[in-house]
Amino acid sequence: MATNDPSRGDAAAGATDGDGDADAAHHGFWADEVADEIEARDPDEPVVVKGGVSPSGVAHLGNFNEIMRGYFVAEVLRERGHEVRQVFTSDDKDPLRKLPRKLADADGNIVGLGEVDAGALGRNLGKPYTSIPDPFGEAESYAAHFAALLKADADRLGVPVEMISNTELYDNGDFDPVVEHVLEHADTAREVLGEYQSKVDEDYVPFNPVCAECGKITETVTAVDLDAGTVDYVCTDMTVGDNTIDGCGHEGTATFREGKLPWRFEWPGQWQVLGVDFEPFGKDHAEGSWPSGKDIAENVLGIEPPVPMVYEWFTLNGEALSSSAGNIVTVAEMLDLLEPEVLRYFFALNPRKARDLDLTRLDQLVDDFDRFERASFGEVDDESLTRFAERAYPFVVDEVREDRVRLPYTFAAVLGMTDDEDLRVKMARNEGFFDEDTPDEVVEEALGRVERARRWAEKMDNQYNYRLQVDLPEFDFEPAVEAALDDLADFVAEGHDGEAIQGEIYETARRHDIEMGDFFAAGYRLFFDAEQGPRLGEFLGELERDFVVTRLRRED
Repeated sequence: MATNDPSRGDAAAGATDGDGDADAAHHGFWADEVADEIEARDPDEPVVVKGGVSPSGVAHLGNFNEIMRGYFVAEVLRERGHEVRQVFTSDDKDPLRKLPRKLADADGNIVGLGEVDAGALGRNLGKPYTSIPDPFGEAESYAAHFAALLKADADRLGVPVEMISNTELYDNGDFDPVVEHVLEHADTAREVLGEYQSKVDEDYVPFNPVCAECGKITETVTAVDLDAGTVDYVCTDMTVGDNTIDGCGHEGTATFREGKLPWRFEWPGQWQVLGVDFEPFGKDHAEGSWPSGKDIAENVLGIEPPVPMVYEWFTLNGEALSSSAGNIVTVAEMLDLLEPEVLRYFFALNPRKARDLDLTRLDQLVDDFDRFERASFGEVDDESLTRFAERAYPFVVDEVREDRVRLPYTFAAVLGMTDDEDLRVKMARNEGFFDEDTPDEVVEEALGRVERARRWAEKMDNQYNYRLQVDLPEFDFEPAVEAALDDLADFVAEGHDGEAIQGEIYETARRHDIEMGDFFAAGYRLFFDAEQGPRLGEFLGELERDFVVTRLRRED
């Protein structure tokens, strides 16, 4: 855990691992530990679970961390009889400080700036996200587009989250008491903030008006009138890294609704306005934002901060998630490759442990989920995994049922090599996944994994990215090759597995004095109408046996 703050309590520090090293004295699921700490405060109903993000780029899987961590805690609390309100704030009155390199369209597909109206962004640097047009020309603003993506992702995963716009909280006057209190106690605010942020001098005013002339956020307040609820300002330049966003120099007056608090005050301000009881956040916030937010909440606003929980980031393909570097993936893209319950399972794992989501090895994640599912029904000899699975599984799936059939992901990818539904069923039955009594709806549900695995094979261009030829392709083999194929067919007909078939391919080629490459090429021609393919023997071992024998004998 990336913090040593002892005030965080036991929720994050004592949560069970969910990977096999759970302490018997604790619950089997980390969300129960968090719920315990929330209940210990005797919160008012509804209990408010919050997350939040600034809509600065692609709404990617990393942004979804807080929604899913909060979801599991919310579900545990609901199970315990509490009314729960899960909210997610879009910090959309923040200014756009730089152009993102990537965006996501309304369907969650990642696109470059060259595919949209990038000028709609470039002309509006320094303005609040809600004042910037949607570069796709569909939503009412850039912020609304981003929020809609997150809400669509939540809906895809069945998370009942309420999206809240910071801009609307200001416009509706919800923030008025917080802004007034902070400005009334500006000396205390400066003193507290000075512990965490440099350049806090006696002239610093913790409020950022929106310039009435150019629409940009400015940080220069020259006077405060608490009775009128206004501030005077000058629209000055904004420094962003090595770049400067020019102010227009306009001098004006803004109400408390025509500006915003700086983010270190705005975050605890949200806790007060929304009555937040619990908020998870990434380890970056644990090291800076949380200590300052807690301090401001207690010593400026005079409120109790919510129960916190720090989660570790996960990496993508071994590298940090980064919109600027293009190392991102969206929820929509993941659901093209995985069932929703597998993605929920990923987020149900211990949030204290760093993980890598390696798209090339999604089969491992799916295998882990399948084992987790079996453990929930007591079918795995692993006490700690079973304890975790029995507790967490009902929150991961839409419905607890024992009659599901889960095809191994790589086997599903093999089935994805053919579009012939009957052949898929025969191959799965041949491997023992179905029998004559398996209900049609169970078969159909199980085969739903096939197209996802097929898309994974195509996206990764891996050893499963081939198309099995249902009809016999054209061929022209030497007599020795044909004789060798007949011998191999006899061997397969005896019922050997894929590993044995792989070895027999080599032996058969040697017995018939055939070049190894020529014999493999013949197999690839018959099954894929191509010169190369997957590891042939193991692949043939997973196909329906009669089909393989018939094809090796070159019979229609």
